[in-house]
Amino acid sequence: MTMGLVRSLGVGRNIEWRAVNSRGAAEGILVFWDNRLVELVGWEEGVFSISCRFKNCVDGVVWVFTGVYGPVCSGDREEFWEELGSVKGLWSDPWCVGGDFNLVRFPEERSRGGGLTATMRRFSKVLEDLELRDYPLRGGPFTWRGGILPRPVSDHFPILLERGGLKRGPSPFRFENMWLEEEGFKDKMKTWWGSLNFAGLSSYILDAKLRALKNILKIWNKEEFGLVEAKKGETLKQVEYWDEKEKYATLNMEDCEARNGARESYKSWVIKEEIF
Repeated sequence: MTMGLVRSLGVGRNIEWRAVNSRGAAEGILVFWDNRLVELVGWEEGVFSISCRFKNCVDGVVWVFTGVYGPVCSGDREEFWEELGSVKGLWSDPWCVGGDFNLVRFPEERSRGGGLTATMRRFSKVLEDLELRDYPLRGGPFTWRGGILPRPVSDHFPILLERGGLKRGPSPFRFENMWLEEEGFKDKMKTWWGSLNFAGLSSYILDAKLRALKNILKIWNKEEFGLVEAKKGETLKQVEYWDEKEKYATLNMEDCEARNGARESYKSWVIKEEIF
């Protein structure tokens, strides 16, 4: 996992992350968290999982999140279960596990249906032994079609774990790096700065000019980049449209190109919002 790849996903200023790179048949795992809400106090990397021990910033509660990507090969599943058992034994804190187990517990959880299998029973027994409760997810009804996602067009959906809302006050002013990418911005800065005139001590003049420039920049930013959030939302809806369509039918080449175009467009607006 590289910083460039993480940045391309639109990681914000307050986001930290840990990752497990893919190893052979074991796929990679990426876990993000908001450092305004939780502090990382420990972590453990496995073959099929990565576990992060967090401390809540508000109430100081310590808990553990384990991100998993289960093995596709049935011969590796017992190793997977043993790994989760080892994680459970590391800490006595509340524990949350999320990710793609590459398994289901019940026939109705997959699109092709069928009956209850020994693998499903084993999965349920492991969850019981680990004292885990299976909560329903909001989102797509199936994680695969016909057993696996076709690799040429497969994309796994991220899982979002939320705990209430974040209380926000007025956003402090900050200089945005994306402004420097705007053609003619530096010339505008020179013009604005030169047009500001105040009388008094040098320290007062500097402070007054900075305050005035801040207001000018706020107005200019709203006029020039105020549509970033709206454009990002529009392109995200396009991405969601194609993802929703793919749940129920295989996309043809033209559809795949349209979906990829929507994703690239969304990425460009995210970069404009969170650039560098």
